[in-house]
Amino acid sequence: MTSVGIIGSGAAGLTAAVALARRGFDVTVIGRGIRESNSYLAQAGIAFPILDGDSPKAHVLDTIRAGKYLNDEETVWSVVSKASEAYEFLLSIGLEFEANETEGGHSFSRVFTIKNETGKHVTKLLHLRAKELGVHFVKGGVDELAVKRGKAYGVFLEGEFLRFDSMVIASGGFSGLFKFTAGSKSNTGLLIGDAIMKGAPARDLEFVQFHPTGYLGRSGVFLVSEAVRGAGAKLVTEDGERFVNELSTRDIVARAIYRQMLAGKRVYLDATSIEDFKKSFPQIYAFLRKDGLDPSRDLIPVSPIAHYTMGGIAVDLWYRTGIKNLYAIGEAMSNGFHGANRLASNSLLECIISGLEVARTIARDKPRLGKVKEPVYHGYELGDVDSLRELLWNHAGIVRSAKTLKEGLRELEGIEADPRLKLLARGVLECALAREESRGAHYREDFPAMNKSFERPSFFDGRCRL
Repeated sequence: MTSVGIIGSGAAGLTAAVALARRGFDVTVIGRGIRESNSYLAQAGIAFPILDGDSPKAHVLDTIRAGKYLNDEETVWSVVSKASEAYEFLLSIGLEFEANETEGGHSFSRVFTIKNETGKHVTKLLHLRAKELGVHFVKGGVDELAVKRGKAYGVFLEGEFLRFDSMVIASGGFSGLFKFTAGSKSNTGLLIGDAIMKGAPARDLEFVQFHPTGYLGRSGVFLVSEAVRGAGAKLVTEDGERFVNELSTRDIVARAIYRQMLAGKRVYLDATSIEDFKKSFPQIYAFLRKDGLDPSRDLIPVSPIAHYTMGGIAVDLWYRTGIKNLYAIGEAMSNGFHGANRLASNSLLECIISGLEVARTIARDKPRLGKVKEPVYHGYELGDVDSLRELLWNHAGIVRSAKTLKEGLRELEGIEADPRLKLLARGVLECALAREESRGAHYREDFPAMNKSFERPSFFDGRCRL
């Protein structure tokens, strides 16, 4: 029986696990648990263009407009055209959606939600179904990929070699490599850096989406979902002045808030007009009340935070990487679906579809390993990750320039940290420096307009190629 190792226990990894187990593969999921995944924390919903009056074409156009025309159009059509399959798959495992909503950048109410904690319900149910299908679960973090001569043979888990016929990276993006993020701090992109170092190039690393409405509270950093603005909440300054269309795409709203903050003004989300906030947004209500805020009465202080990384390990339409027998899905990979800026609620859609599609790919590829001598284990130490987070936040944040990016590259040399994380950070800085334009989530104050000559993806294999 062909063995498949999946790194990551979020929606993408668990979907792949269920789909592969249904095909008779011997599947092992390695991760820290569903609660440590960004999928579990996803508040909003999943975009499905399946209702009367909507269409896949409308969803494709919204996705490309949000992505500022850097999207790979074939990939966008490939993903969106499978949305009904993803919807039916979720129904088949017992998921029941409660409502559909509108979010920024969408021309139709196609975002299907469950109590504004959709990710939690999706991942819990996927985990349950995977266990019922006999998927093995190993708790822990993967140290590194076991790669030899351009071929993957498994992983090292706490120094121990675990051998698999094929590997699927579903370990998420690298928003945890920035100082402020509402996602899991463990999502540093370690395996993205590891894959680059071992021969699988990355794509579009400069595109990091900052969610406009982060809440920096006493008990941690949290996300105030875009659906709150979709329900009627308004963004205001401390003077009560509205300054942006709240349903614009995230890059526009995040920069508008950032400019107000640079001018010395505090920014708030006014959700007092929303009836029964607690019922609609129980997760958000809970952390606000914990900090003594009542959203029916109080303004919510907000700030942009690193949220989603469009870049990742470069894959083809079938989620193959540049390393044989190694696949990547979900936020860990990049195939041009999101372009320069992710459209709201397209991420969980991509997780489900990439999980289903990679199972088909592996079934076609039929990867099998013969006997192999154990690949080299390097045993890197993580080192000073907090300094990397500080560096990227300060030098490759919401607004960038050649000056800040070059300063970041110089400072990077002096940080003692895992070389794979430093390689990934360098990829972000170098590709942001090479892209002399502003497009989507990448904003250069020294090149504030889009430039047609840069309407192409970047690739990073140790050097930025744009």
